[in-house]
Amino acid sequence: MLVTLQWILKKAEERKIAIGSFNTPNLESLQAVIWAAEELNLPVIIQFAQCHESWIPLSVIGPVMVEAAKKASVPVCVHLDHGETLEYVQKALDIGFTGVMYDGSTLPYEENVENTKKAVEMASMKGVGVEAELGSMGRRESGTGDKSGEEDETKIYTDPLQAKEFVRDTGVDALACSFGTTHGIYLKKPKLDFSVVRNVRGMTEYLPVVMHGGSGVSKEDFHNAVRSGVRKINYFTYMDKSGGMADEEYLKGLQQNEPRFFSAIMVAAREAMKENVKDAMRTFALMDE
Repeated sequence: MLVTLQWILKKAEERKIAIGSFNTPNLESLQAVIWAAEELNLPVIIQFAQCHESWIPLSVIGPVMVEAAKKASVPVCVHLDHGETLEYVQKALDIGFTGVMYDGSTLPYEENVENTKKAVEMASMKGVGVEAELGSMGRRESGTGDKSGEEDETKIYTDPLQAKEFVRDTGVDALACSFGTTHGIYLKKPKLDFSVVRNVRGMTEYLPVVMHGGSGVSKEDFHNAVRSGVRKINYFTYMDKSGGMADEEYLKGLQQNEPRFFSAIMVAAREAMKENVKDAMRTFALMDE
């Protein structure tokens, strides 16, 4: 069932949980995420990041994502992750995405505000909700080759007072906040400041907060983030890694002269990603306390 970002975040707020938001830049990850959500009977967000355009064009995978969401037995929001230009945001809206993120976090504050306001205007014409970002996690949403840790000097923690002004001036439906996470693979345990989440919530009439850079965060810290007011958690790197590790194990198990079939590798990766996503979704929904 295809639903909007606003609808799914409202359900998260009512249940005091976070909705898992998973990048699906190929058919295998798309199936893994939706099948996991259906097995757990949980709502889910599938998303595509602009930086994955080189892997597969949005024009190709986007309509497939929308169609898969419509056919799913659980509520599914189809979301644009880290849209870097307003033109790309419009492209996702035209395809039928039901949530979009405009990411102007690397721009000067005033420019981020003005562009986000335009994104909200564009999305409102389609009845679609908008996520924006204030602060910086310091890394792009690639998950490939990143070596991240809490000492990343490019991080900028979200200022709750500035968040209040930003939300008031833009009218966004959700705000991605920087409170200690980093995109990519962690080399060291992150030190998370949950007071940022609580203060942003308090300053913005309890607007849903989004957690980026969730891969590698402990179960306990995920629970603390949800209790602090995080209502959407982005997750991709470790899901993607689980598929790669499954393929590595599968290939190791073959005899020397046994043929290597891509279809078999695909199935192994898809199953591993599905189980990894189920574990993440249980954690975000506080099902494993």
